[in-house]
Amino acid sequence: MPKYDFVKSKFFNFYRNIDYPTYKHEKEALQIELLKMQHWVVENKKRVAIVFEGRDAAGKGSSIKRFIEYMMPKDLRVVELGIPTPSESKYWFRRYEKHFPKPGEIVFFDRSWYNRAMIEPTMGYCKKSQYKYFMSKVLDWEEKHINDGLILIKLYLSVSKETQLVRFQERITNPLKYWKYSKNDEKVREYWDVLTKYKEQMFERTSSVKSPWVVIGSNNKLEARLKAMLYVLTTIPHDDWKKFRPLSKKKTRTRYSKTIEGVQFKNLNYRQFKLLETLQALYDA
Repeated sequence: MPKYDFVKSKFFNFYRNIDYPTYKHEKEALQIELLKMQHWVVENKKRVAIVFEGRDAAGKGSSIKRFIEYMMPKDLRVVELGIPTPSESKYWFRRYEKHFPKPGEIVFFDRSWYNRAMIEPTMGYCKKSQYKYFMSKVLDWEEKHINDGLILIKLYLSVSKETQLVRFQERITNPLKYWKYSKNDEKVREYWDVLTKYKEQMFERTSSVKSPWVVIGSNNKLEARLKAMLYVLTTIPHDDWKKFRPLSKKKTRTRYSKTIEGVQFKNLNYRQFKLLETLQALYDA
């Protein structure tokens, strides 16, 4: 099987060094498009699986959180599996197949079957024979499902060793995030170079035209989230995204005015306008 270079997100460089107000504006615009895309998935009974991979503290969970913030919860799932049972470890692909999306559903995998390509061999959680079997079979397995109609997107969030350390320290000291850090995170960090070797082998051997890896630098979480959202929107083949223009000016919301007893109320949003209209009706009655 020919090898293909994995895709990089260099074509989204307009998000580089984005400031927070611009990020909030663009995030909302992308979330609106994601909701439109989800409607398309539901109406057309499509099956979408979006894989988020990366080292600890790369921003996988926080990115998924922004993806699904305003999406319809009944038509999506987030899958984050724990330690496999002996049976699950043996029948690895089957473990994940049962969590694949149903028609009209989007499933986000916070880590995936690619645990067997990186963390498991790095830490000795699987046998060498299991690793070799996985690496030789995974692309055929994915492409079989893709040929059956599955829309599969594989995102790898890439964080530097220095940035990971800063985020670990933040987790340790933050009373709302301490639970995200474990001794195992520290242990895995000791094997940074070993995991890097397995990561590079994964990119080289498990990326194809049909099932490419998309690598997004995540030292800046704001950039990474926007790039991931935009990539997904430009990959899933629905029509509405073609109208989207990154960093376009936000449309001004309609404002209203209302005059009551000679007093004019200006620059009202719709809710304020309707409230005054109701109060006036009650007063006139």
